Amino acid sequence: MSSIAPRPSDLVPPSATPSRIWLSAPDLRGNEKKYSDEAFATNWVAPIGPNIDAFEREFAACVGARHAVAVASGTAALHLALRIAGVGPGDEVVCSSLTFIASATPILMQGAKPVFVDSDAATWNMDAGLLAEFLEKRAGVGRLPKAVIPVHLYGQCADMDPIRAACAKHGVTLIEDAAEALGATYKGRAPGVFGKAGIFSFNGNKIITTSSGGMLVTDDADFAAQTRHLATQARDAAPHYQHSTWGYNYRMSNVLAGIGRGQLEQLESKVARRRAHFDAYKSAFADLPGIDFMPEATYGRCTRWLTCLTVDPKLAGTDREKLRVALDASNIESRPVWKPLHLQPVFADCEMLGGAVSEKLFENGLCLPSGSGMSDAERDRVIAAFRAVFGKH
Repeated sequence: MSSIAPRPSDLVPPSATPSRIWLSAPDLRGNEKKYSDEAFATNWVAPIGPNIDAFEREFAACVGARHAVAVASGTAALHLALRIAGVGPGDEVVCSSLTFIASATPILMQGAKPVFVDSDAATWNMDAGLLAEFLEKRAGVGRLPKAVIPVHLYGQCADMDPIRAACAKHGVTLIEDAAEALGATYKGRAPGVFGKAGIFSFNGNKIITTSSGGMLVTDDADFAAQTRHLATQARDAAPHYQHSTWGYNYRMSNVLAGIGRGQLEQLESKVARRRAHFDAYKSAFADLPGIDFMPEATYGRCTRWLTCLTVDPKLAGTDREKLRVALDASNIESRPVWKPLHLQPVFADCEMLGGAVSEKLFENGLCLPSGSGMSDAERDRVIAAFRAVFGKH
């Protein structure tokens, strides 16, 4: 039985148009308003204040990092990490291909060029073997990339031991994109703490949200200090405004940090709810031909940020797009798996290592509604609409 009571939208009469079920809607039900109200009551609405300090401290403790810096977005966090790592014009940065474009746009923002790596079928994340081969080859010709960005996809950690070993062997900076993976584990540790820096996103559809926002974590005190400095327009210590370098307006507000604190307190229950959605979908579709789900790696816990599955058209008698359109006709949002970045026009001239795995996942992959605030009744609607395509009830 669900611990979440049905909402009025779940109880509409059959003749009424059912409300939209979103892929991953924000879920605010704790102390978010309390902390943000405190910011208003004390007039701390700027990008400094008690909530900022507390959110950074609590987040660092949550993931096991020494330092955390709250910023305006996950993209801002990644941009700052690349700049501080010394990435610049003419450099190359290796990045997962099967991911959202924000994993790679900060590379372009620094004037560098991405090199994309295919996924492995067992985790859907960066193929560590392809990465290691590439770094060995580049070391032999003296053209190593400046950094490597593995993406922890859909709430599942990449296989960090071989990725970290390959980067360490060749002295390449490792920066983790954990935007989708807060609450996941890799061999008992949180993502984001295996390289020089890790970045997280609090966009409205993530495991926890601050409406917009992000976090950079690191064990390096100087890296954290540089992040704060650049994120606040790189103002020097002086009574007047003085700048020895240029920075950005990238800091998070104290109001949004209050929302984040309330969300972070509920992290485990949010992960548990998303995993419960995954288990329900997997059970409900067990008898349907040609349906397979994103596997969970044996080395850790996947948050199931989104429930992702693949459809084999030959076995299923339908395909991913027909299912997506059918769900949409029932006022249910679903979405194809990320289109690999090496297939995006903006990256047409970038090098790609492999490609067959991520291309197949995009061709056949579908993401289902997975929000922690989604009720059992809403999930049952998704299941019924999905099964109806197969002529099942």
